[in-house]
Parts: sequence; structure tokens; C-alpha cells
Amino acid sequence: QVQLVESGGGLVQAGGSLGLSCAASGFTFSIYVMGWYRQTPGKQRELVASITRGGTANYADSVKGRFTISRDNAKKTVALQMNSLKPEDTGSYYCKATLLRVEYWGKGTLVTVSS
Repeated sequence: QVQLVESGGGLVQAGGSLGLSCAASGFTFSIYVMGWYRQTPGKQRELVASITRGGTANYADSVKGRFTISRDNAKKTVALQMNSLKPEDTGSYYCKATLLRVEYWGKGTLVTVSS
């Protein structure tokens, strides 16, 4: 059974830091592109960061220089370190695994950044 379980969300003040983690199981984690997406009410889910199986990272312009995505293929985890958080970073953060047309999603974790 495929599972992606996010953790680490919570409430933080603007300027603070938070780390998210996603634990994967039930599929060959190492060959999938892993990504973090976020969604706020009334808006479409948007890509925050992604990382290839080889470790190449890609970031949304809005988080470049503040967020860092990393993966541990041995532990089957992907992390998102978020620094210098802004109120506009508030949202539900979802972990996604992609391989060609196959996609798996986690259920999300809520991040709230207060001003």
C-alpha cells in the first residue's frame, strides 16, 4: 500500500523557521521525483519545490533562497526546510511522488505563519 505521510507543520511567527518531512512507503522511492506543493483556500495547489532522484532541486520563485528541499533515499524521506517564513507561506503543504504518469499524494500538513 502506497503511503506518503507528512509531518512538521504548525504555527510559526513571520521570520521564523519550520521543517517538514514526508515519509514514503509502498513504492520504489528512489526512482520517483519528489515534490512539495502548497494550497490555500480558493487557490490552486502550487509547486513549492521538487527534487529528482539524482538530487537536482527546483524551486518556485517565491521561495528561492528561503526553502531547501532534500531527500534521503535510504530512509525514503523527503524534507523541506523553510526559513525566513512569511505570512503568504501559510497553507496546507502536500508531498507528491511522480514517475511518468504515476502520481501519489500525501494528505498534507498545515503551516500557519503569523504576522
